This record gives sequence, C-alpha cells and structure tokens, in this order.
Amino acid sequence: MTTIIEHTNVRTDSPLKRFVSLLTMFLVGCGLSACGPNPKASGPPESTQERTQAQSREQSQPDIAKQQKDAEQRARPEIEERRQQAQQEAEKTLVKEAIAAITETQAAVKAIADNKPRDAMAAIERANGKITTLLARYPAAALIPVSAEVNVVDLAPLNLDDVRAITDVVDGAVRQRDYPTARLLLHGLTSEIRVRTINLPLGRYPDALREAARLLDQQKNEEASSVLLTALNTLTVVERADPLPLVLAQKAIAQAQQLRDTNKDMALTLLANSRLQLERAKELGYAGKDPEYVALNKSISDLERQLKGKGETQQAFSNLKERFEAFFKRQSESIRRSKQG
Repeated sequence: MTTIIEHTNVRTDSPLKRFVSLLTMFLVGCGLSACGPNPKASGPPESTQERTQAQSREQSQPDIAKQQKDAEQRARPEIEERRQQAQQEAEKTLVKEAIAAITETQAAVKAIADNKPRDAMAAIERANGKITTLLARYPAAALIPVSAEVNVVDLAPLNLDDVRAITDVVDGAVRQRDYPTARLLLHGLTSEIRVRTINLPLGRYPDALREAARLLDQQKNEEASSVLLTALNTLTVVERADPLPLVLAQKAIAQAQQLRDTNKDMALTLLANSRLQLERAKELGYAGKDPEYVALNKSISDLERQLKGKGETQQAFSNLKERFEAFFKRQSESIRRSKQG
C-alpha cells in the first residue's frame, strides 16, 4: 500500500493525501481482517458454550453497513428515490418465461446430480418450451433479462480540486505503468447508480438445451450436466451507470424551478449547485469531452441572469430540464459494460 503514497506527490496536509491515507488504511485493515489467518483456527477447539457466547456477541453487534445505508437514504433522499426508480424500471424488463427457463435448467442439473435422468429430461423439455415461447415473442432479441440489481456506488470526493488532484496522480501512474495504483485510485472516482442486469442469450441457450438432452439420451449424464452448467455460467451481464452528479444537478434544477417566484435567492443557489454538479460529472470522466457540458453550463448561466431580472423564466426552465434529461439519458445509455457471467 505504500506505493500509493509514494505516487501521490502532494503536500502532507492536502485533502488528497488524507484521502489516499484513509483509503490505504481501509484496504490494509480489510486485508488483515478478511485475508489474514484466523487466530482461533490454530488454537484449541472451542466448547459449545464458547461458540454460543461468540454467536450471541456477533448477533448483538450493530449492522454497520445497514446503518450506513439507512443514514445515506435519510441524508440524500433524492438519490434513494432515483435508485428505487431505476430498480423498478429494471424489474419491469425481466421476462418470466426466461426466468422459468433458467429455473428449469437448474432443476435439470439437480436431477442429474440426484441420479434422476428422467426428471432431468422433463426439466429440459419444460425449459425448451419456455425458450420456444421466447423465440416466438422476441424473434429479434439477442438478450432476455432474467435478473436485475441496482446499487449506489459513491466514493468520489465532493471537492473538484481533490478530484483533479487524483486524476493527475492516475495519469502519472499510467505513464509509469503502475496499473494497480491507477485502478485503485480510479475506483475512488466512482459516483453512480449502477444497474446490473443478467440476461439469457437467446441465440446460444437453445443449442445448449438440445445438446444436453442428446447427451442424456445417450446416458452421458456427467457430460449433459457439464453442458447445462456451462450454459448457466455464461449468462450475459450488462451494466449501466447513471452518474450521481447528474442526478443531483437535475434535482437542483427542478427545485430551483419550484422556488423561482417565492425565493429567488435559494433558486439561484440551487442553480449554482447544479452547475457545480455538472462540472463534477465532467471531471469524474462521465463522457467528460462531450460538448453538451459546455452548452448546458451556458444555459444554466443564462437562466441565472434571467432569474435575477424580472422576466418570465418558466419556458427557460422547461427548456433546460428537457435538454438536461436528454443529456442524462444519453450519458446513462453510453456507459454500458457487457461480459459473460
């Protein structure tokens, strides 16, 4: 971990130095607690009473992760609201026939392990029936969603100078081919709602089912199980990231619109915050070279000038929100990563 500090090249009292030091201590502590040897493993065996007492102490410990999540939900309800919205939207895309096909495939694998080839063949036939329905319903689809998970990953500094300082260190680490340091620091520049969808590959999955049925018919049970397990383990994972700074900027603009007539000072403060979040999204690398950043920044500045005057700003707010929504959608859809899971 000392290599991280050696590559920082910043003042001892700088925010970046403190950030890297805390990150280092966290990783070291994580390594010691999660990866190090268990002292109890080399000691004498525990008695039943000792184990019961230890379990009781563990159960009485507070769930720190849950408490932290609850605190974040209360502190930033707009992010939790967007996360829930993303979760609901992702779940609406799930297809029950595809989920059933996966379930039947798993049942076939279990039946083979239990030495019940007839039950396995029946499960494969049911899975094939679901796949046939999917092929008829979605003839042009390559991927069918079967599972979705939405998480908030917010590790990036709030201060723009800190963000820029870290990116400078990353650039230096890449030039020196110190990729482990670069990867670690880049992870600390993440601020997004991450939507992870597992998909059934409609083009390949039917072939796996047919091959497994053929092998079962030839009493090659282990080979059939291997084919089914390979199919289950090669589902396609697609990840989409919604940049949190853009979520916060959108919310600030909407709030400013509501206050434009009753509290202009607060509305102006909210617009300034939206501009800051827009710049933060750019500095964090969410398509940072997109020219729309400059155009949106200008639109916010123009709206601030209008708001300081006595003219009507309703249309200007509507135009900005519409333009921002289109930009957010394009950013979200462009940040996709696909892999075999």
